[in-house]
Amino acid sequence: MFADRLARVSGSGTLKVAAEAERLRRAGHNVVDFGAGEPDFPTPEHAKAAAKAAIDANFTRYTAAAGILELREAICARYKTDYGVDITPGEVLVTNGGKQALFNAALALFNAGDEVITHAPYWPTIPEQIKLVGAEPVIVQTRSDDGFAVHAEAIVAAITPKTKAIVINSPANPTGALVDEDTLRTIADAAAARGIWVIVDLCYEKLIYEPVPHNFPRVLFERHRDRTVIAGSASKAYAMTGWRCGWTIAPAALTSAFNTIQGHSTSNVTSITQRAAVAALNGPQEPVTQMLEEYRRRRDAIHGWLTAHPGIKCVKPKGAFYLFPDISGLLTKAVPTSADFSQALIEQEHVAVTPGEAFDAPGYVRISYATSMEQLREGATRLLRFAETLQPAKAER
Repeated sequence: MFADRLARVSGSGTLKVAAEAERLRRAGHNVVDFGAGEPDFPTPEHAKAAAKAAIDANFTRYTAAAGILELREAICARYKTDYGVDITPGEVLVTNGGKQALFNAALALFNAGDEVITHAPYWPTIPEQIKLVGAEPVIVQTRSDDGFAVHAEAIVAAITPKTKAIVINSPANPTGALVDEDTLRTIADAAAARGIWVIVDLCYEKLIYEPVPHNFPRVLFERHRDRTVIAGSASKAYAMTGWRCGWTIAPAALTSAFNTIQGHSTSNVTSITQRAAVAALNGPQEPVTQMLEEYRRRRDAIHGWLTAHPGIKCVKPKGAFYLFPDISGLLTKAVPTSADFSQALIEQEHVAVTPGEAFDAPGYVRISYATSMEQLREGATRLLRFAETLQPAKAER
């Protein structure tokens, strides 16, 4: 009945968790939701004010599919300020979030039978989009005992004559790991020598906890600009997930292809959202810093609470707003997988987490700390109480 391509893809595990949490809330349960992959902060006031002004000015019609020039110029200016790179508006296309940015790239670049390398644990949309367009994801695993580090030699070793692109996500969802600049340089050089595209998902680029070098745009522009795609987003940096505003930065010819695809699919991002994004990018950046500081405080707190139990091991994330603990030490015959663990946790304690199976990492769960400290404390208390029923901490000491 349905298209054959749908047999190749799976539904979103993160959205399934959100739906289950909402179902329990509607049934009257007090749910602690650690599944949400979005900031709990309000959109900055100056961005909201710009949106209201756009409505009052009747700025409510279609815009160019690529986005208004003012917004594309604001994206260029932001990257000039943050990364010291020169970008022209003709290299920028405004998308309905980072997800469409990546999908436009998949539609424009990948043919059936092409191989596309990425690293795991991964954000599930990356391999599923690759499969949706008929290409084959090639997965390079990373390990928690190595800090989920991406190693250039492993990526390069995965290259074959069929390789069309390499997709890098840093900071990574779900691990919070960073790819270092030297690793990216080696990958970029290998890709340039073979004519392979490099696509970087930088949607969490503003949420890096320590002042480490992470100038991906400059590294790639210096080595491989003619086959680089940058996917960015206002969602995480400016707490604008519901506004749906992302972008691609790519060579002008490829950006033109993205424009064709988007012109025949969604057309422009909402006009009001575009005005809000201009204000977010051009306006005060203090709200971004304030969010980052609060995420750091939350990260440190919940990491400490959970790892006090000997059955829970967790690398402290360097970016984004997720913990990705290894809970394999808590698994039992009755609860043999992280998927079973997550289901039992929400049923018994009404705490929603995303099982590692959604990220090609069984034995782990993803915990979003994009929620209040009070909710984090309550959720951690419930999770640890559930952990005690599986593997009592005292018995292991």
